[in-house]
Amino acid sequence: MSESLPFSALPRGTLLPLHERLDRLTTLAPSLAALTAEQRDPIAVMATVAACVWQALPQCNWVGFYRRVEPSLLRVGPYQGGLGCLEISFERGVCGACARTGKPQRVEDIRTRPDHIACDGATLSELVLPVLAADGTLCAVFDLDSPHLAGFDDAEAAALAALLTDAFAVVRWEAADWSPR
Repeated sequence: MSESLPFSALPRGTLLPLHERLDRLTTLAPSLAALTAEQRDPIAVMATVAACVWQALPQCNWVGFYRRVEPSLLRVGPYQGGLGCLEISFERGVCGACARTGKPQRVEDIRTRPDHIACDGATLSELVLPVLAADGTLCAVFDLDSPHLAGFDDAEAAALAALLTDAFAVVRWEAADWSPR
């Protein structure tokens, strides 16, 4: 299926007012649902979600996934933006905190988090959401970085969590190569 996204592209780094960001996520929802409907491959869904959210939220300088590859280790997955960390332990950084707790992490100023892992020196705020299998098992985290202070809001986090739930609804996590061999 080939489908264009239903909103105009904006220059990377643009921080829209919250209501416009939420409108873009609401507008994205049906397109993303159509693109990921019936898709069981988690990597294909991750790549599609990362690309779509990258287009929807121009305030981001990094959007992507870290996949759970061992009981306490994340490895970079599909993403948009500059280079990311290749691996992150559950004990390190904002992504690790999300993986460890299973709770969203929204950091308005990463300089206040001594455990923040700096992949891009321009990043000032971060939002990380857990991606869970139907049984509640953590399978990945969805990481968004912004060069703006307070680049994300709780309402955005809720809208993105709903998009993730819908996008990964039929994914077969047992087919993913994230368990140790």
